[in-house]
Amino acid sequence: MNRLEEFTALRPLLFAIAYRILGGVGEAEDAVQETWLRFASTPTEPASVKSFLSAVVTRIAVDVLRSARVRRESYVGPWFPEPLLTDPYDDPERSAELADSVSMAALLLLERLSPLERAVFVLREVFAFDFAEIAAAVERSEAACRQLAVRARRHMAEGRPRFEADRRAREELAARFVEALTDGHLDGLEELLAADVAAIADGGGKGPALTRPVVGAAKVARLIGAFAAMFDGSMHVEAREVNRQPGVLVTEADGHIVAVMALDVLDGRVQAIRTVVNPDKLVHLGPVADAWRLRDEAMARRGVSVRRPPDDGGRGRRG
Repeated sequence: MNRLEEFTALRPLLFAIAYRILGGVGEAEDAVQETWLRFASTPTEPASVKSFLSAVVTRIAVDVLRSARVRRESYVGPWFPEPLLTDPYDDPERSAELADSVSMAALLLLERLSPLERAVFVLREVFAFDFAEIAAAVERSEAACRQLAVRARRHMAEGRPRFEADRRAREELAARFVEALTDGHLDGLEELLAADVAAIADGGGKGPALTRPVVGAAKVARLIGAFAAMFDGSMHVEAREVNRQPGVLVTEADGHIVAVMALDVLDGRVQAIRTVVNPDKLVHLGPVADAWRLRDEAMARRGVSVRRPPDDGGRGRRG
């Protein structure tokens, strides 16, 4: 194979590494593209193309993450990763690690790690690289990488999310959730929620979203029911896999994306609902609706006047 063919074959793996380090689809794609440019300009042929490309994309992602951490400090409201509807990389022997590591809950947990800890954890625990390869990727000794791995595992173990193992059970619950959301049956919706379920939204100052979590089955059911009633059937709601976990895609009738919901499911109940309405985090999925306009129109139909928040000057844009 020539270099382009070798790179193309490994591109899904490179994206999977970059996305788990960065939590952003656009940033991960940019890191992969920069990796190709460096590979194409390398005068010598690497002994292992996979190791070389993985090391390059890891270094790029770590550098991007360091600057992104600073920008996230001024982010408006809760920050979530950009939702991923299709993970391009698959490895049947590591399917559990791949699914667990890309969930919204896991990616948020990874935010607790330093950039180097995160990179080492992703390469070792998710993709099973050996420590010699990891050391080359992060430009540290093998001993230092082992220490980074120990610290990362400890941090992750303290809050590691648990999910429903039965895929069919997850899908059935998501389908029932969508049905209840579409029909507006609050009683049926509340039955699907854990007693301490939390609903959290990421609008980034650019989409209508509550800035604080709503906790408790009854409160969350009323919140979601009000959301469904407000749009009076004008939205299309579809069960979709989001970051390899159950989720919901909300669109206008013309297909423009309004929101993506990621559901944490355990013991037959929804434990958490994370909703992304920041248009900057949805644009990679397709055309995005003006959620502010939709909210204003819905409220006007109900005789309620609302004011949009002042322009945030770009602070809502994810770093």
